[in-house]
Amino acid sequence: MTDLSVAAQHTPEDSARSGIAPPLWLLAELTYRCPLHCAFCYNPVDYAAQKDELDTAQWLNVLREARALGAAQLGFSGGEPLMRDDLEELVAEARKLGFYTNLITSGVGLTDQRLGVLKENGLDHIQLSFQDSTQQLNDFLSSTRTFDLKNRVARSIKAHGFPMVLNCVLHRYNLPHVDKIIEMALEMGAEYLELANTQYYGWAHANRAQLMPTAEQLHEAEAVVERYRKAIGNRCKIFFVVPDYYETRPKRCMNGWGSVFLGIAPDGAALPCHSARSLPGLAFPNVRDMSLADIWYESDAFNRFRGFDWMKEPCRSCEEKTRDLGGCRCQAYLLTQDPANADPVCDKSPHHEAVVRVVREAAQRGAALAPDEQPVVFRNDANSRQMSEQKSGPGNARQR
Repeated sequence: MTDLSVAAQHTPEDSARSGIAPPLWLLAELTYRCPLHCAFCYNPVDYAAQKDELDTAQWLNVLREARALGAAQLGFSGGEPLMRDDLEELVAEARKLGFYTNLITSGVGLTDQRLGVLKENGLDHIQLSFQDSTQQLNDFLSSTRTFDLKNRVARSIKAHGFPMVLNCVLHRYNLPHVDKIIEMALEMGAEYLELANTQYYGWAHANRAQLMPTAEQLHEAEAVVERYRKAIGNRCKIFFVVPDYYETRPKRCMNGWGSVFLGIAPDGAALPCHSARSLPGLAFPNVRDMSLADIWYESDAFNRFRGFDWMKEPCRSCEEKTRDLGGCRCQAYLLTQDPANADPVCDKSPHHEAVVRVVREAAQRGAALAPDEQPVVFRNDANSRQMSEQKSGPGNARQR
């Protein structure tokens, strides 16, 4: 791995000459270890095969190189980042470097003592996840008993003076509870509530049939959110992210492949998006072997889907390509087996019927599907090993 002086040789002038802007957002996935077993986790389904993690010194070097590149926002994620004993040290270094830092956590392991140290070391912001507003569904979806713990952690976060985002991933089981989830966030004093409808990658893709909502559920939840937005004003900002499958135009993948986002997996693999390892034919560079500057500007993995030259029809000649950049590469692969195809969410795509079919099947199942009718595959080591061995579906095997 190169030192900071090598990374620093890549100046803003270099990026301007190359036409590639520097990354702005670094996501440090410190570990795949996690005490929760969420059915919609975006981690790769074969995570159990990956035991190797960067050590403290290697992570510190990643932070330094990323800041030298120009990254300004840093998320500590996982898995559960609190499983790492060096989290506080990494936060302290990030503060020295000038990052704005965000801890993305389930709350498990976030004691008052650790909160105090994290505050002292300069952590700026905490995003706390809940699975639902009820103990029964929260604990079922994570396959743990953590609802009461999360409530205690939420109070502690506010007591220590942190701004707090409450995050709840939505799907057919909890969409009818959106009003109660909003009330919970208001009671906890959350400044932001992120109601992120499930995007179907990783474990969520494996559980798509169980989690996909009906159009009626989605529209009703949107109406509830709008009523609360008008009623509460700026007391709590509510973000509601519609699932791609219910759109007719795709979203920009991470605001553009290799454009803003730089993710580092626990083993040091550099990724242009959270789920990029599901794509075939890409060898993702590792921070142990290359500087972040060389990874960002020079590697095939980060250049493969930049710009427009990679596009096939109908994207290549589409007047909207500068707006959506062809959509999501992982979604294109999962639904068409070719990551260079147009995102099937787009109704101009010749593969759009694949999305229509999934939505139609969700409507046929209706909103009352019980978990025991089609058992949920929970994120755990045993299931991960089994799915990795079977390699029975797209996205289960990944490049290493």
